[in-house]
Amino acid sequence: MDYLVYIGGAFTLIGLIGLGYCIKMAVAIKREGGDAEDTAKRLRTLVAWNLAAMGISSIGLAMIVVGLIL
Repeated sequence: MDYLVYIGGAFTLIGLIGLGYCIKMAVAIKREGGDAEDTAKRLRTLVAWNLAAMGISSIGLAMIVVGLIL
């Protein structure tokens, strides 16, 4: 089941890239300042992207573990 390890690695890498993007955007939003309501709205949207990136990364790590066990 070597292909599960490689596919899982790709998923994990995509998830980590997504997490890096979320961190970069959160820092940019915080530095921008501006209206508190608009900032909160943008950060709430970013939380959804962050959860998606974490989910993809977790699925990838699970695929790696399953591929190594099998």
